[in-house]
Amino acid sequence: MTPQEALARKNRRLGFAAFGFVAFMVGVSFAAVPLYDLFCRVTGFGGTPMIGQAAPATPGTASVTVRFNAQTHPNLPWRFEAQQPAMQMRVGEEALAFYVARNTGTTPVTGISTYNVTPDIAAKYFHKTACFCFEEQTLEPGQSVDMPLAFWVDPRIAEDPATRGIRTISINYTFFRSLNDAERSGALANAGPHVGARR
Repeated sequence: MTPQEALARKNRRLGFAAFGFVAFMVGVSFAAVPLYDLFCRVTGFGGTPMIGQAAPATPGTASVTVRFNAQTHPNLPWRFEAQQPAMQMRVGEEALAFYVARNTGTTPVTGISTYNVTPDIAAKYFHKTACFCFEEQTLEPGQSVDMPLAFWVDPRIAEDPATRGIRTISINYTFFRSLNDAERSGALANAGPHVGARR
């Protein structure tokens, strides 16, 4: 094999390796968001509540106060609020709370909510069994809708040295205009180039 052939072969190998690395990084970038979301849901990281687990058959003896916070992004012409500011309950006891949203605009509007729990460290003990989060909701002008939240707080919160002193937990919901709705209404264009660049 001549030196030129050896160099060409080495360059081909290097090219394949570089292409493989780029393809791997593209794959990782697409998987990063769902994997991070899964990690947060499994561990409670970043104030993300646990989802889908059933409450224990026997509630604990400790009690906790859960506060319900509601915020609406300025681009969403809705009035969104909790129907009850707070609720006291026993740990391990399943509870039901309600939020209400009303479209104050003159056209149908679609919104979507995000949420977190504070203090963050309590999130892994806050379990939601039914929720309206991350689901698009379309409201007609003047339409109101009740949004239920079924949840329970794990009794182990009272046994964990890092959380046993916590007596109040807040669940915080924020409603945003959905991306598709914002594009249709022109709200996305008015939000500035930093938002449009993400599409």
